[in-house]
Amino acid sequence: MFTILTGIVYVCVFFMLIFSWIAGSKATKLLYGGSTERLHRKTRKQIVWAVYATLPALGLSVATLVMTSTMDSVFWEDRVLLHLPLALIPSLSVWLLAVPRLVKLWKATRCLSVAPLPADIRKQAAHPLVILPYQLSAIGAATIFYYVLVTPVPFRLGSVLVPILLAAAAVTALGYAQQRKYVGIGEPNSPAPALPGRRWLRTAGIFCVAIGVAALIYIVGSANSRLPAVMSMAEGPMDFGGGPELVHDPLRDKSLAMLTGPRDREPDRKFLLTAEKKTIELRPGQPFEAWTYNGQVPGPELRIKQGELVEITLVNQDIEDGATIHWHGLDVPNAEDGVAGATQEAVMPGDKHVYRFIAEQAGTFWYHSHQHSQEAVKKGLFGSLIVEPADSENKGAEEEITVMTHVWDGIGLAIGDRDGVQRKQVVPGTPVRIRLINTQDWLRQDYTLTGTPFRVAAIDGTDLNEPQELENVRIELTTGGRMDLTFLMPDTPVFLSVGSSDKLGILLSRDGTGGIPDLPVTTAFNPIDYGKPSDTAFTASSDFDREFEMILDNKLAFYNGQFGSLYTINGEVFPNTPMFMVREGDLVKTTIVNRGAVDHPMHLHGHHMLVLSRNGEPSTGSPWYSDTLDVQPGEIYEVGFVADNPGLWMDHCHNLTHAAVGMSMHLMYEGITTPYKIGNETGNHPE
Repeated sequence: MFTILTGIVYVCVFFMLIFSWIAGSKATKLLYGGSTERLHRKTRKQIVWAVYATLPALGLSVATLVMTSTMDSVFWEDRVLLHLPLALIPSLSVWLLAVPRLVKLWKATRCLSVAPLPADIRKQAAHPLVILPYQLSAIGAATIFYYVLVTPVPFRLGSVLVPILLAAAAVTALGYAQQRKYVGIGEPNSPAPALPGRRWLRTAGIFCVAIGVAALIYIVGSANSRLPAVMSMAEGPMDFGGGPELVHDPLRDKSLAMLTGPRDREPDRKFLLTAEKKTIELRPGQPFEAWTYNGQVPGPELRIKQGELVEITLVNQDIEDGATIHWHGLDVPNAEDGVAGATQEAVMPGDKHVYRFIAEQAGTFWYHSHQHSQEAVKKGLFGSLIVEPADSENKGAEEEITVMTHVWDGIGLAIGDRDGVQRKQVVPGTPVRIRLINTQDWLRQDYTLTGTPFRVAAIDGTDLNEPQELENVRIELTTGGRMDLTFLMPDTPVFLSVGSSDKLGILLSRDGTGGIPDLPVTTAFNPIDYGKPSDTAFTASSDFDREFEMILDNKLAFYNGQFGSLYTINGEVFPNTPMFMVREGDLVKTTIVNRGAVDHPMHLHGHHMLVLSRNGEPSTGSPWYSDTLDVQPGEIYEVGFVADNPGLWMDHCHNLTHAAVGMSMHLMYEGITTPYKIGNETGNHPE
């Protein structure tokens, strides 16, 4: 509903601006009608243009009022306070001030046949209240258009006052110009003026000045938006969530470089991952240059057991821009998190870095580079990370299938490195677990399992409590998200469809043969009331130490010298986004609101968020923990977590295209600092 309503608003503002501008232009030319007959026709058309100019304003108003009756005030507060007055006041002025005078002028010229126009008729046609309301409507629409492109959220007086003052100045200037023209019409018997040629010169002059001003604004805006050559992630605006203020003390703070995994004993498992370029041919005749771990895409699956001490050595062979490894969803110590410029230096060609951590959680995770992460993940620097439960050896045999979906150059959407339908043999009666991992940037993926009832056993690496069987339900998985599906293999084929297609997926059967079952009509899986409740460390009614608000939106602005559509957190882009400050042990609540046009999978490093509610509906099923929460347009989530993993933790949109243009912030613990820097002169570029 939100997407539809905002779409209506955008369309209405666009047409209101166009129609009002045309109507205002035509109103200024009534004076030059030439003859009463022609002016009579032009006056009638001008009244019709009043309808054209106000219908979009009415559409905008209706859409805004529907928002107020169906949605939280965070979605419509600025629209009611700004959009409605800017749309309705000019529209009312058109009908109350301009149209009555136009009707009078239309009647006055109905039975006349005079050329040139008499001075009294010209006076009526040039009256400011005939022209200015249309121009006011155009200025109002232009101001709304600005607020649509640069949303003033959070709503602050300073962010809305300048456009209003500029609009008022424009109306005043136009009113003064129209009044001068009206006064200078001339004597009753003076000849009618022709449309002056200098009008076009004046217009050209104004256009040139506008281009010059725009160029100056572009140059200044581009220069001011450049990211610092060197900066620390510990710098920036702080948000204390309503709790006591916290400070950084460089003389007393602890370096996060000390927050490592155990270094005093031999690891239980060791892995070596070499980041290197390699020409890959996933489909014959369509080679592309991939960035790989150990020469393969995806990288090798790392399978470990819960409680084991793991050591992974990253060697960068030839990735010029550097590489790291981030353990997506696994809550490791901060120094092992693998974020260039935040928790480590980027590993440059010829260098290596050793990660050590104890795998405290069991579940489905994945790893990827967090240095130029958008490009790195796109080109293949990622792989699956499976942590088996500590008691898994005592359980019966289970068929496990890891499904990593990704869009590759040359072949498009694939499962791992293969497109098409893959066939696997599974003995009937065997427990099956399908681990779904969506690695693709900016693509919420659909998965449909048909041929058997199934359960959603885990979300983002955390098991659900007593999940129920599902049928004809599709899984919608955000980028970076994971879900585990479990079922007992039946005697008949089972098909996992990717992208709601029978052309891509995995077919399971007794002997690997058989036809693909028909894909059913499905509904989307909803975790909010799925499974059975169980005890948690806190609930929605707990007394939280800090409560933050995270408003996701869009704006048109500069970022690092480039102009475009940006994705904002609380109206800002990195490094001006808020730094959520916490103290170890704090119970934290965050309200996440998406006012934007696209979905945002918000990924908090180092912690799992307990979903408390979605769109005002309390979570009543199994406790739902997430590290990559898909917040779609118009949605509001309330989530909570215990601040029990000290450090500096990224919190960003995992549509990595969005993160690359500033949709990134971080969670910062009191008493922690980082020795690492980001910026063009450092070589560290986490996004």
